[in-house]
Amino acid sequence: MPRGIKRHRSPSTDILAKREVSSSLSPPPPSPGAAPSLTSASRSSQRAKKLKVLADFTLTSPFPNYGHPTSSEAAEVHTLLAKHHPLQGGPRRDPSDTSNSATTCGSVPNVIDSLIGTILSQNTSSANSTAAKRSLDAAFGRHNFAAIAAAPRDTIIDAIRHGGLANRKAGAIQKLLQAVHAQHGQYSLQHLADRERVSDAAAMEELVSYDGVGPKTASCVLLFCLGRDSFAVDTHVFRLSKLLAWVPANADRVQTQMHLDVRVPAELKYGLHVLMVQHGRACKGCKGNSAKSSTCVLRTYLKDRKEVDGSPAERIVKDADSGSGSK
Repeated sequence: MPRGIKRHRSPSTDILAKREVSSSLSPPPPSPGAAPSLTSASRSSQRAKKLKVLADFTLTSPFPNYGHPTSSEAAEVHTLLAKHHPLQGGPRRDPSDTSNSATTCGSVPNVIDSLIGTILSQNTSSANSTAAKRSLDAAFGRHNFAAIAAAPRDTIIDAIRHGGLANRKAGAIQKLLQAVHAQHGQYSLQHLADRERVSDAAAMEELVSYDGVGPKTASCVLLFCLGRDSFAVDTHVFRLSKLLAWVPANADRVQTQMHLDVRVPAELKYGLHVLMVQHGRACKGCKGNSAKSSTCVLRTYLKDRKEVDGSPAERIVKDADSGSGSK
């Protein structure tokens, strides 16, 4: 973090950090003189790091001097992609209780179901994650979180095996459920839907305080389940943000999300996220050097502009391809 940048800490961060001490994910107090296990220390470090990132960049970007995207640039890309993908990017859709949360970015009313579906969708195809969620519901019953939390780990692994990374995801789901119950006395996070009592920042902080829930997963739950304005950055949004030079070339995915959540206007976050994901999935012309023969509306958009960020747009396109980028 550059010197001189003021850090903004949300008041709820300390509360969440204290709550984690009593979580079932936290190890029992060590005996006098005993060193904590590497696993426990690693988990504690990961949670602390996630909370620190949010505390530092809730109100400001990790790149406060990087002025892109402007509101106009975000609106231009939204309009361009909406014309190119007319079936996407419309008004925000209310979450449906009949939806499979693993195939709708977590767009269901139940917050825990949304989290589970989004966890299952990590690092796999929509078809695989959808099948895994259906199998999990068939094995335990939908929303039967108590049964999932208490089940032998192997039975969960078997249920979600065809979704990929079953061992890791089964552990994340069980630990999430156990931690929620330890913290709230029930398998529910519906209090996060109360916008009058729980701010967007506090909802995000509680979600990422649970093991297995990173900023992208939490942002999807905020955006699609809770109807809050958040800008989730998946692999497609990340790649296109680099192509558009909306973040410095050395930005990682978490930094990109923190930056764009500040820079993208609230009213565009839902539609722009949906459109960028759709374009990233469908367009062959923006997927690296091997697809340069295919056209891409975003590449054309960049080339048609005289300058972007003070540099010729054509050079920015080449830099984005090579990974060097303008900083």
